[in-house]
Amino acid sequence: MSSPHSRPAPQATGLRALWRQRGLGAWLLWPLSQLYGVLQGWNARRMRRGQQSAGIPVIVVGNVIAGGAGKTPVTQAVAAHLKAQGWQPGIVSRGYGRQTTDCREALPDSPAHEVGDEPALLARSTGVPVFVAARRMEAVRALRQRYPDVDIIVSDDGLQHLALARDVELCVFNDEGVGNGFLLPAGPLREPWPRPVTATLYAGQPPHPLGSAPAFALQRQLAPVAHNGLGEACPLTALAHQPAEAVAAVARPEAFFAMLNACGITTAATQALPDHYDFESFSRKLGKLQPLICTEKDAIKLWRNHPEAWAVPLQLSLPQAFWDLLDTELRRFRARAAHPGQPG
Repeated sequence: MSSPHSRPAPQATGLRALWRQRGLGAWLLWPLSQLYGVLQGWNARRMRRGQQSAGIPVIVVGNVIAGGAGKTPVTQAVAAHLKAQGWQPGIVSRGYGRQTTDCREALPDSPAHEVGDEPALLARSTGVPVFVAARRMEAVRALRQRYPDVDIIVSDDGLQHLALARDVELCVFNDEGVGNGFLLPAGPLREPWPRPVTATLYAGQPPHPLGSAPAFALQRQLAPVAHNGLGEACPLTALAHQPAEAVAAVARPEAFFAMLNACGITTAATQALPDHYDFESFSRKLGKLQPLICTEKDAIKLWRNHPEAWAVPLQLSLPQAFWDLLDTELRRFRARAAHPGQPG
């Protein structure tokens, strides 16, 4: 059996394939990317002028590429580390994909269409307060009013939402790096890279160019135990004894399928659905006697109609050197709180 760390690189399709190289399609879109760059720069300057402080330390976990880079598992890991270090963290997010527009709390049982699937997952998996709002500062204010003991904020996404002042910026890359290095729509970049951050976290090979910030390789693997919506647990090895059906509505569903295969699970049928898909019209390809396996994020919505689906959490590991760097920043935060008015 091959290791989950040595799974083959998934094949890119559509725009992701175009963004991997500077081919004809990318060059045809290049003039639009220049216009995008001008507008992005103007918007960044506007937000910096109106930047507001949360009043407590803020850690932003974000990315500079379009699509999923694995920010949410990093947010989960950072929140768990903060709790272990004696902090009382809260999480804020835009709540992408929700049908509401107000500022509200995401609870462990909140429907994904009200708060977004990732905030609902974060509320369920971290046990810390989670609030969503288009303006992160609004979410911070509501969170701190409801939970005054919270002493540090983690922003899931928001690297480009510069209206919220931040103390630490973590930029996450998947194994596709910066692609062809062009801005949207000719390439995957939301903003020019490299740019100053506290640390760069990457899967696979380091992004090129890397930039001057400390860079750390992260490892993602599937948890050994899956759970379903009926409250049952099942070792992943037990799901390898028969052909299974796998479904994923994430940015890179083929990566999830490859990880299942690397764990010895035979995916007799797969369904790769759009990121943040609502699963209301989802129907199975195989009969109900075959296991249905999904990501932990998709289970938030899939379990409404298919509670038998087995959700497999994604586990993240980072080198100790990264946590040492973060702890150095945390000590600086505590020193600043103990001696206000002095340089941090």
